[in-house]
Formats: sequence, C-alpha cells, structure tokens
Amino acid sequence: MKFPFDLLPNAEFEVAGFGTNAVDYLIRVPAYPQFDSKLEISSYDRQAGGEVASTLVGLTRLGCRTAYAGRYGSDEAGTFGIESLDGEGVDTSYVTRADCATQVGFIVIDESTGERTVLWHRDERLGYSAVDAPLGLVGQTRILHMTPHDTAACIAMASAAREAGVIVSLDADNVFTDTDRLLPLVDILAATTGFVEKVTRTNDTRQGLSEIIKRFGCKVAAVTIGGKGSLICCGDRFIETPAFDVPGGCRDTTGAGDAFRAGLLYGVLTGESVETAAQIANAVASLKCRRDGARAGLPVKPELALLLK
Repeated sequence: MKFPFDLLPNAEFEVAGFGTNAVDYLIRVPAYPQFDSKLEISSYDRQAGGEVASTLVGLTRLGCRTAYAGRYGSDEAGTFGIESLDGEGVDTSYVTRADCATQVGFIVIDESTGERTVLWHRDERLGYSAVDAPLGLVGQTRILHMTPHDTAACIAMASAAREAGVIVSLDADNVFTDTDRLLPLVDILAATTGFVEKVTRTNDTRQGLSEIIKRFGCKVAAVTIGGKGSLICCGDRFIETPAFDVPGGCRDTTGAGDAFRAGLLYGVLTGESVETAAQIANAVASLKCRRDGARAGLPVKPELALLLK
C-alpha cells in the first residue's frame, strides 16, 4: 500500500524537527524500587535525548539531511545537548537558548526487563509562542516533524507547511490545549495508545485510530504497542507489524518510540510502501533498545539492512 501523499521533489532538508530536546540522566537498577525503600544503583550516565531531537539523530544516521529548531537552556547541559546534535550532523542553525535550565529527564531503567520510568521537567521559558515560531525553516524541508508541547507555535508551523506543500508529522503522547486544532493540519500522526484513548475516549486502539482519521483527516495514524510491534491505520486499512527481537536482548526502551518515528519517516522518504515502512520503523526501534539511552543504539544503514534481511 502506498502512502496517500506526495513529497516535494527537492528541499535543503529532508526532515526538519520542531519541539522537544532534553539532557537525560540514566539510572540503572536491578529492579524498580519499592516505595519508601533504598536501592543501590548499578550505574548511571548522562546522555542527550528529547523526542524530536532523538528522531532527527536517527534519521541522520540513516543518511537523511536534517535540521532542528528548538530551545535549550543557557546552562552547560544546553551546550552539551547542542554539541550532541552538531556531532551527529544535524543542522542547528535554528536552535536558540533561553536564560534558564535545559529540559532534564531522570530515567530509571529496570535491568530485569529493560523498561524505563521517566521523570522530567521543562521550564516554561523554553517554550515557543505562535509569534516566535521558526517559520523560516518550514520552506526548507520535505517533512516537518513536531511534538505538540507548544501547540500554538505548532499550529503556526503546520499551517505554513500546508501552504508550502510540506508533509506534517506529529509525535503525540499527551493532549494539550488546542490539540483538536492542530490535528487537522497533520498528515502523519505517530502516537501512543494513551494519546489515542484520551482523544477518542475509547480503549479500542483500532477504533480510536480509525476515528482520528475520520474526524481530523490525518492521512496516516500509527501507534507503537511495545513488544508486540506497531499498528498503522491508513485510510480504511490496518497494518499490524510484529516487533523484531532486540539483538543481544533489550537493555533499555528509552527512546524506542522516537526511533520508531525515525524509521517510519525514513520509509516515507525512500518511497517504501506502508507495510515496508512499518517494518523499517520496528527494526530501528528494536536496534535502539540494544543500548542505554535514546540515541546510543540508533542504527546506521548497514545495521538496519542486516536486521531487515
């Protein structure tokens, strides 16, 4: 099945991202601690993360030209985060900094399962309004990929993208004010099952995805379903794709959804069918789980090709 939209033939960037970044502190524990207990940690580490920023790194490692627009703090963590993108080859010309701390995440990783719990904080000064949305980036890309935290700015960006013929992709895990105004401007929705339930008031994922497409006009709506893989609704068809086993076993699921989105957009960009793009997305997510953190396990093309083979 082909994707029901056309990409612009040429642009400076293949994917431009607008939205969240973070610096993550990864804490490995033998098992998730009980309330009011003490537990010795196995190890800890600091890594760059954030949903949109990590998806762009995943796309860049697969050979795509990418750019990031977002706001870091004025602290050393902000410098660390920006340098992490520069080092991967993501264009940071549209990155700005605010006089506050960079968004932080404390991520507790259960070694027995690889599952993680995320504790985070984002200073409101890191946000964007519709007035300061970086609209200049929109005309330089084939796909605009966003998270909806700064919804007014996202609406402005998505509206500009629609006028320019740019495909709009949204990574959604929570409902914000005016989410219902943003969704009609979205072509590709990659969401969590929790988001679908909140928007549609149903715990039937298939029914929820179908309702989102009918109500808001999204061309494609996808969810990740953990170790079971993914489910994509395109038009009136559902594509359910099983997960790949993680090579060497799952160490950490942090950023698996971001990796899935990188693989899905890569499939769109390379002209694959919806079915093949779903396989690519699941494969990228699986390979990410080989390593701790949102980015360390993200594959390059030969690694992806080997797993798909």
